[in-house]
Amino acid sequence: MMRPTDWMSLAFDSWRLGSEASEVIALRMAKIAAGDAAAMAEAQRMVTEKMEAAAALHWSAMTGGLGSTPARQAKATIGHYRKAVAKNRARLRRGR
Repeated sequence: MMRPTDWMSLAFDSWRLGSEASEVIALRMAKIAAGDAAAMAEAQRMVTEKMEAAAALHWSAMTGGLGSTPARQAKATIGHYRKAVAKNRARLRRGR
């Protein structure tokens, strides 16, 4: 059984994912707004990364890699996407 603090942690992690993803969206939109070759490459990269992240998460879910309880599955899902968002945020902050 989950403790109430575990659900609070899950809620906070969800909030952080949303906040971090919003920053990535803003950084990407600024880059894409340039309309140059780098903008096109970023748009293609964005779509490719999303498809790869979703496929990897789906595979983990189908093979039991996310855990056996809904709370563990939710935490693993959020963690999966937070890693991808963190990599993108770091890359986009560097201007690449």
